Amino acid sequence: MKRFLAAILGIGLATASVQAAEATAVSVASNGGSAVATATATNNARATAIAGATRGGQAAANAEARGDANGYADSRSVATADRGLALSDARADAVGVLGGSAIADSESVAAAVGGVAISNSDARATGVWYGHARSRSTSTALGSYGTAVSRSSAVSRGLWGGRAVSDSDAQAFGFGGVSRSNTRVESDARYYASADANGIGISRSGRTWSSDARVTAQSRATHSGRSRSNVVVIQVRP
Repeated sequence: MKRFLAAILGIGLATASVQAAEATAVSVASNGGSAVATATATNNARATAIAGATRGGQAAANAEARGDANGYADSRSVATADRGLALSDARADAVGVLGGSAIADSESVAAAVGGVAISNSDARATGVWYGHARSRSTSTALGSYGTAVSRSSAVSRGLWGGRAVSDSDAQAFGFGGVSRSNTRVESDARYYASADANGIGISRSGRTWSSDARVTAQSRATHSGRSRSNVVVIQVRP
């Protein structure tokens, strides 16, 4: 009996560890520069990737989190570089069913001294049969001595009484010209479900001008569903 209980407990612990999957990747490079870090977590998920490079510049970081049924997915990615370039990417995907909650939270940050800093963030959540789906995506790019591109995408879907809420923010700050910000938000509600889409885009550039901020928010509702969209765009020039 004890062996049986021990076996069951072991299986339970193993299952719990899988459901609470967590992955972290850190990469740092100095002097010569260049650093890469990737992290992937699946099930109840959480993934973090950090990359930093000095002097020689360059640095890439990637993080992916996938939360299955009634899952929670959290993804964070940060990349910094001294002497140019710093790419960062973060993705989160979650699904909630039968009244469960699916929360997909993704954040990406890229900063570079010496020019260029690209950041990307993508969050997707789906709620089925009264499930709650919430996706939040944030992307920030900071570029000193020019260029800073930032993109953010959040997509939520609610089916059969589910609720879908999407929030997406993108900020791009470039000092030395060129600065972009792109936000895409999408919420889809079908069969007595409700959908909300909120998007914010901020772009700021200095010295040799050039700035851009685009925000697209789309909210759909069919078969007695309810939908709402909100958009904010801010462009700053000296």
